[in-house]
Amino acid sequence: DSVNRGLGAPEDSTLQQLLHSTEWTTPVRNCALEEYMVTERHDDVLLLYRNTPSVILGRNQTVAAEIDGDFCRAHGIEVVRRLSGGGAVYHDLGNINYAFVSNKEASPVLDRDFLRPVVTLLQVLGVEATVGKRKELLAGGRKISGTASHVTRNRQLFHGTLLHRTDLHMLEQALRGDRTARGKGVASVPSPVANIAELLHSDETTEAFLERFGALLLQYYGLSGYSPISPNETERIAQIERIRRRKQQADNHGE
Repeated sequence: DSVNRGLGAPEDSTLQQLLHSTEWTTPVRNCALEEYMVTERHDDVLLLYRNTPSVILGRNQTVAAEIDGDFCRAHGIEVVRRLSGGGAVYHDLGNINYAFVSNKEASPVLDRDFLRPVVTLLQVLGVEATVGKRKELLAGGRKISGTASHVTRNRQLFHGTLLHRTDLHMLEQALRGDRTARGKGVASVPSPVANIAELLHSDETTEAFLERFGALLLQYYGLSGYSPISPNETERIAQIERIRRRKQQADNHGE
């Protein structure tokens, strides 16, 4: 019980659902999932998901300036543009993504409160994480999580990565763009990165780490289990995904 109290969310927490999208690892689908939660839901939710190898671009970035297009095509790395601003990030199944979506009046998105549960639970798992100047998470002086946010009139999204067993060589190669092509696009800020598994000297799989991290989040928020995504919601998310794919094709042709 003392552990439960020590992990408890603040009294004013309004998080109602933790959605676990382990069966969806398609980057465009998961971006559509986030978009749906921002634009069509009205409750506070937290998403956990993983993506197959992909580069997720910030809303206002230039494709050619941020990625090595030939390398990405040769290695089947999908390039997707997200709702939020900020820099380009590399995802694979060794990386865990978290996304807080809430009503705007609850807690300002520029507040660091969204990172409090992540930092708290990483410390429980043995990772001494701290928050950096750009709201990235650092451990041992290296970045283990990058974050970004998006605010609409009524809703806010705050999401981030957790590098657990990401292929850092692929990350480095995929994110080698042509900086001269940037134009007015937003620049990514490169940082030395590290995997959590390396910092913990652990042979634990990312699936097992995600299971433990998710269980602690449920405990933190006092939730009994993960909430399913309904068939009607799944169909609506698929519609958003189809629209996104059309935009993505146009985006990539314009690189």
